[in-house]
Amino acid sequence: MITAMAPDALLQVDDLAVRFHGDAGTVAALNGVSFTVRPGETVALVGESGSGKSVTSLAIMRLTPPPPGCRVTGRVMLRGAAGEALDLLALPAEAMRSLRGSRIAMIFQEPMTSLNPVLTIGDQIAEAIAVHRGGARAAVLDAAAELLDLVGIPEPRARLSAYPHHLSGGMRQRVMIAIALSCDPALLIADEPTTALDVTVQAQILDLLRRLQQRTGMAVIFITHNLGVVAEIADRVMVMYAGRVVEQAPRRALFRSPLMPYTAGLLRSVPRLQVTAARVALEAIPGNVPDPTDLPPGCAFAPRCGHVQVGRCDAAMPALEVAEPDHLVRCLRWRDLASGTPG
Repeated sequence: MITAMAPDALLQVDDLAVRFHGDAGTVAALNGVSFTVRPGETVALVGESGSGKSVTSLAIMRLTPPPPGCRVTGRVMLRGAAGEALDLLALPAEAMRSLRGSRIAMIFQEPMTSLNPVLTIGDQIAEAIAVHRGGARAAVLDAAAELLDLVGIPEPRARLSAYPHHLSGGMRQRVMIAIALSCDPALLIADEPTTALDVTVQAQILDLLRRLQQRTGMAVIFITHNLGVVAEIADRVMVMYAGRVVEQAPRRALFRSPLMPYTAGLLRSVPRLQVTAARVALEAIPGNVPDPTDLPPGCAFAPRCGHVQVGRCDAAMPALEVAEPDHLVRCLRWRDLASGTPG
């Protein structure tokens, strides 16, 4: 149900749905997703590949294919610089382009495919600054060098003339962050920005994002499948499965007492450093994410769930219920699981 924009929300997504249309039929990639992001807050979107995390971010940015190949419904409201509520899905294309980069920005998953290989790093950062802020060429390049210094790239002035292939993966990701931050956005969407990086560089990027967030006060939507990363950076967590939100809660509450079997399965599959004599096998969730063109009836997780009740869980899609204040869960049996009697 679409509601008025909350007064404390920077971004409010209501009943967002995405349908892709092709020769094989219609793919329901996203089904009625709703959530809010407050200023300065970090919201993590978590789930396996195919759960709808990246489609959510692309729909918010209006970067999905145009109709008839793709149809996006619902409402995406963003708080403007003057405090006004902007409906991103209803804005003219030119107005939306002016908001991308200035009010809302995105770091894509793979910088080598996001950066232009035939343009220098300086030109690519300068383009974002020139489009939204303008200014003389020399002043724009000075600002680009300052951004490279801000994200921790050594010899920033010299790096302006480098090409993407001259840099390491971690350095390219820092360049992507510099471009995203070039116009001080209020909201940054980071789509698995550390997936292709080794753990040391990953930690550096996460620390960088934390420091930049503290410095600028921006809100962050962090998309990942890594719950270890979520434990470090998130204020709230939104768990997605088969295009739907299945659990949403503050980070500590979610890690302490997950109420959805899928969330509990994700947490059990995280490796832990334990000093024990016995070897403990790493648990895995059986099966795979269902085909979006052929979703099972009822709860989409039912075929993989160890607590399924045949005739109940597969009869109808569970509603997203309020289990506790700010803790939502989509499961018919969450009360049994919370009480410790899931049998």
